[in-house]
Amino acid sequence: MNEFSVSDEIAAMVAERDWSQFHTPENLAKSIAIEAGELLECFQWNADADPDRVRGELADVLTYCLLLADRLGMDPNQIILDKLAVTRGKYPVDTARGRSTKYDAL
Repeated sequence: MNEFSVSDEIAAMVAERDWSQFHTPENLAKSIAIEAGELLECFQWNADADPDRVRGELADVLTYCLLLADRLGMDPNQIILDKLAVTRGKYPVDTARGRSTKYDAL
């Protein structure tokens, strides 16, 4: 059996429907923001959001993020690891542990 990654599955679905023509970086960034708003809406009136609805909206956000990374030729895993390295530098464990203070105020 041929194993596909999530990104492969997304690419196949988009190709089957000829949707890549609509997936400019600008449109994908807008879609991420829109879907993130819909995810936030799940928690608008109650912290105990419907898990199925949250799951669906989170999947939409992640899908558009993966599509944007692909469109820009970026490896999602690598850009996350790079950002974690920057964040670790800004928030050393000895000063940031258990605190939500912004790095410039630690």
